[in-house]
Amino acid sequence: MGNEQLILRGFEYAKETYGALGVDVQKAVDKADAVPLSMHCWQGDDVTGFDGADSLSGGIAVTGNYPGKARNLQELQQDIVKALSLIPGKTKLNLHACYAVKDGRQPDRDAYGIREFQPWVDFARAQDLGLDFNPTYFSHPMMDGNLSLSSPDPNKRRFWIEHGKRCREIGAEFARQLKQPCVIDYWMPDGTKDTCVNTPAFRERMTASLDEIFADRNGMDTAPCALESKLFGMGVESFTVVSHEYALGYAISRKITACLDTGHFHPTEAVSAKVSAVLGFVESMLLHLSRPVRWDSDHVVALDDELQRIMDEIVWNGFQDRVYLGMDFFDASINRIACWAIGMRNARKALLSAFLAPSGMLRDAEAAGDNTARLAKLEERRTLPLGAVWDHYCLTRGIPADSAWLPLVKQYEKDELSRRG
Repeated sequence: MGNEQLILRGFEYAKETYGALGVDVQKAVDKADAVPLSMHCWQGDDVTGFDGADSLSGGIAVTGNYPGKARNLQELQQDIVKALSLIPGKTKLNLHACYAVKDGRQPDRDAYGIREFQPWVDFARAQDLGLDFNPTYFSHPMMDGNLSLSSPDPNKRRFWIEHGKRCREIGAEFARQLKQPCVIDYWMPDGTKDTCVNTPAFRERMTASLDEIFADRNGMDTAPCALESKLFGMGVESFTVVSHEYALGYAISRKITACLDTGHFHPTEAVSAKVSAVLGFVESMLLHLSRPVRWDSDHVVALDDELQRIMDEIVWNGFQDRVYLGMDFFDASINRIACWAIGMRNARKALLSAFLAPSGMLRDAEAAGDNTARLAKLEERRTLPLGAVWDHYCLTRGIPADSAWLPLVKQYEKDELSRRG
């Protein structure tokens, strides 16, 4: 029996199994397929970008030296296309400002415009992608150590304020040309390595800078702005200006999107536990999905309990229209295209599993106070035939199943990546 026939037989079994629990499998698949996932461009070249940085700084580091790193726009876009051929569902591409295409010109980040990113818009249109965007507050000589918008140097603050404004303009143009929202995420590494004494001064400067960037509300309907927090980072181990409390307070008070990165919290904190709490006070949330190991180490997203719980929180509570989902990991120790495929496929699987779960039955048990049934059904959900539905979903979308995509990456590595030196 061929692999396709096995997949079809497995799908029939899965439909019956889920159907007995009151779940319409095809509706669940269609809903999971339609939720946009934003794939980060920076996995392909280890966050190097194209605007002149020859090394990473500002709390950013990538470990590993796996062969085949993209060295220019053509190679990076080629690798992205290959990754997209392995990933089902509605996809966007997330750009950092350091991926500006200058074509011999020398504008700096405070003067970027759509011209530096029009090649990306054209690429996105050709690939039927939306675009999201991030200002790049690292790896630049105008950084004041690890300070940008909170620097005591007014000239450096001004440079980074203007960069933030330009990125809003570029993101709005992405949304206009591609006719879908562009989420613009602001993350700054600002903080101090050792004990900070005058913490309010840093935060007052940060607030004044952000207020200037976001003063003009025009365009936020199609290019919403998010503020991302962090617990600590390299070089800012003792004090981080934009902590979770600061970022959430700012997002609530200024009515912008709150960004929670799954790697930016203490290892004992679960971002899944924060979703409904935060959405009680903001209109929208951006989730950056990564996998922390010990701390914010941005490992490739795994199909683990926390990822599943995050998707369950979003889907079971009907938050799909209020939560933006994007990847944010970078691993140079293994094949970079495989990183994209594994992380994006796992995120989509977790979405599919959330839509397939008998959430109505679980809610009914909880409402009735039957916590025994709730726990029993939650545990039984773990062994439902998700894999059979997933393989059929991939088959119907022209995407290789779980047993078939890795050989394609290995062949691409042999044919293309191995020639990059």
